[in-house]
Amino acid sequence: MNPCDQPGLTPVDTAIEYLLSQVTPVREQELCPLEQACGRVLAKDVISPVNVPPADNSAMDGYAVNPGSLDSGRTPIGLFRQRGIVLAGEVFEGVLSAGECVRIMTGAVVPDGAKLVVMQENTEVVDAGVRVDHPESLRDGDNIRRAGEDIRHGEVVLAAGRRLTPADCGLLASIGIADVDVVRPLRVSLLTTGDELVAPGSELPAGKIYESNSFVLRPILARLGAEISAVTAVSDTLEAIQEALETAAADADIIITSGGVSVGEADFTRTAVEALGKLDLWKLAMKPGKPLAFGRIGKTLFLGLPGNPVSALVTLHQIGLPVLRSLSGETISPPVRIPAIASERLKKRPGRADYQRGIAELHDAGQWQVRSTGQQGSGILSSVSKANCFIVLEQERGHVEPGETVMVEMFDQWLS
Repeated sequence: MNPCDQPGLTPVDTAIEYLLSQVTPVREQELCPLEQACGRVLAKDVISPVNVPPADNSAMDGYAVNPGSLDSGRTPIGLFRQRGIVLAGEVFEGVLSAGECVRIMTGAVVPDGAKLVVMQENTEVVDAGVRVDHPESLRDGDNIRRAGEDIRHGEVVLAAGRRLTPADCGLLASIGIADVDVVRPLRVSLLTTGDELVAPGSELPAGKIYESNSFVLRPILARLGAEISAVTAVSDTLEAIQEALETAAADADIIITSGGVSVGEADFTRTAVEALGKLDLWKLAMKPGKPLAFGRIGKTLFLGLPGNPVSALVTLHQIGLPVLRSLSGETISPPVRIPAIASERLKKRPGRADYQRGIAELHDAGQWQVRSTGQQGSGILSSVSKANCFIVLEQERGHVEPGETVMVEMFDQWLS
């Protein structure tokens, strides 16, 4: 059931759950060079073609030794005849017999017959060979990294739906992967409407304001790796908005607008979308960001964000990003929130979840404390610019007094 058909305000979690149920992920994929793959979403599981490490190797500089039997109850050999040296990238030819050793460097392949590696600091070179301190403490396998210890041949290293991190790319390189199958980038059309908007750098006539929403939303979409076509300051006429939407729907996976989805006399976006497709208009139980529109124009999704810049940003981050990430084929998890102590009074009325902008700091004894960035109006972008987190106050919670515990969501890679 569509929760927007229910009376009252729709809780944020309910809205997200429903929206995700309406998303069919993009299936088209492409082969991407590994050096360009960071941030892309895997289209297929990556299966390792090799063991990592590929062979038993030394975890440190020292001596690979064969002390004979280590479980006979007798004191192991403490003096070894050195047969050579093996460097990283080399292989020792031959087999070590009991009482023999080779000098070995970190990462070098352990010779056949060697049962352990003794670190250099626990040895002494003497005329008769290499003496090992405390031979009774030797244990089979000491300081040896076994073949496949990190990754085994045939193992699923990274699963489809993962957005690749720098460490992931290094991991893929370590198993010899040079190209990966990834989901093609999302195609996002970003529209901002309003006759009152003027481009930054232009003279500001009386009654006008500078257009800032696209400068808030576009960088987030770019970090998502989307291909963005932006149309800013679409005229507030039904004809202009409908024409822009028709053009955008021709090749976009999703259209995102800011403004024009409320009930004002000049808010034509709702009418235009309904004329071209299907639209649900929601009233979310969140602050900032009460109005939200979601629908389709043909096969293209439509997401209508509020017009105030902070409302647009918070709604895109909390509601839009889960939709976009799911659409791109990514497997997503709920945001991480941590408890913090409020260091000041936070004003709030019950009825809507409040995403106040805050500054969280780690104080003595590992305790997080948080304070607001000041005025929290939906048009005050400086409240976000100064912040490093959202203070997430529950829907039915009232004012927060100093010393009370609140939940904090630190700004992630999309906002930092």
